[in-house]
Amino acid sequence: MKLLTWNIQAGRGSDGVVDLARIARVLRALGDADIICLQELARHVPGSNGGDSGDQVAALAALFPGYTACFGAAVDRAGERGTRQQFGNLVLSRVPVLQCFRHALPQPADSTTKHMPRQATEVVVAAPGGALRIVTTHLEFHSHRQRMAQVRRLRAIDAEIRGAQRRPAAFAPVGLYAAVPRPGSSVLCGDFNVEPGAPEYRRLTVPGRGAALIDAWTVARPGQPHPPTCGVHDHAQWPQGAHCRDYFFCSPDVAAGIEGLEFDAHTNASDHQPLLLRVRAPAPAARA
Repeated sequence: MKLLTWNIQAGRGSDGVVDLARIARVLRALGDADIICLQELARHVPGSNGGDSGDQVAALAALFPGYTACFGAAVDRAGERGTRQQFGNLVLSRVPVLQCFRHALPQPADSTTKHMPRQATEVVVAAPGGALRIVTTHLEFHSHRQRMAQVRRLRAIDAEIRGAQRRPAAFAPVGLYAAVPRPGSSVLCGDFNVEPGAPEYRRLTVPGRGAALIDAWTVARPGQPHPPTCGVHDHAQWPQGAHCRDYFFCSPDVAAGIEGLEFDAHTNASDHQPLLLRVRAPAPAARA
């Protein structure tokens, strides 16, 4: 399977041009991805990042026919003429989507800085080896306190799922109470707004209530520094220069099947760079 993650900044490149068709061209050029995880999409938000007030989710879904679109709005407010102003994360999957979940992430009080609601979009897909969970998110930029709370919540979701596997519920054979796979095998990706080794990064990758997640880069490129995924071309927003804040984290069984992780350092279609993970889906026995 090929999985791609990219913060597309509502389609605005470092040249100031908003162009979703360019985003689609870059995605296709990087690889024929089975699952595409995108952050920072706007729906009916006037002037979002210099763009128009259209529906970017619908526009990108139209550019990828044959993919199922699952959108999660972190911001959802009343808009003009009966619309909703929404901003959040999108998963496009050409692998059958069995379930979709939208998780609101914590936003504890922090009077020291500005901040906005954040969320994680989860899909359970019918991967070649069995069900696989894909979660994409975009954590708070300004508040360390909120980022850490959001990381804890992501770990707690994983612990809840693994606990449910150990103590399964009583399901009906059909209807809304029927059992639908939601495995522990997972990939968590997106813009985490932290650099490698930061406390939030360590919280994700050390054992805790859920199984420790493994940074896919450390498996695919052991001993190599993380690639710059932000500030490569946009030096106005990122005066500190090129650095890493976008990742794939995998459950141990998925990490065992990692075959490669690539990134596009050349495109300036966003202020972030896209990452493509190639992985063998774990066999069902690995999820017992």
